[in-house]
Amino acid sequence: MTDVLPEIRPLLAEDRLFELGPGSPNLAAKPQLQELERVIPTKAKNRTFASACLAGLWLYHDFLDESHAISQDLDTAEGSYWHAILHRREPDYGNSKYWFRRFSGHPIFGDLCKEAAALAEQAGMPAGCQYLARQTTWDPLVFVDLCEAAARDKDPQHLCRLIQRCEWDLLFHYCHERAFSI
Repeated sequence: MTDVLPEIRPLLAEDRLFELGPGSPNLAAKPQLQELERVIPTKAKNRTFASACLAGLWLYHDFLDESHAISQDLDTAEGSYWHAILHRREPDYGNSKYWFRRFSGHPIFGDLCKEAAALAEQAGMPAGCQYLARQTTWDPLVFVDLCEAAARDKDPQHLCRLIQRCEWDLLFHYCHERAFSI
């Protein structure tokens, strides 16, 4: 966590494992998030990536509306990616897939593919997750389907939540590095 701006560190101090659904907003974090919206643009080397970081931070604390307001205005792969994640969590699976289709691939997909396979192996390869160990490229649309099935059937919900958290970490750090070059 030392590789993020000091103003962001307190917001990441709580290790959150997000719900597959919308979750409950962390109201204690709201004043800090609002303050960050004022401070972050002044520190950014790239404001578009800084805005993507803000979309991710609001999502980290389960403020889907605030995250949505930012991500829908970002005409970048990262804006579409955050937008897709929040719709997956609403849940609005079809809309999530729409936003994933707005960009082809992402630089974090390679690492996410490897991490998801490792997490699936550690979880004992729950039913319906065997593809995670065999895939050679990350397919976010198939993961949306897996999350939908897990939300409905409760299995493999924990694995999906772990992968979702890994995805958040990778995307946030990708955006942060480009926004602030720390």
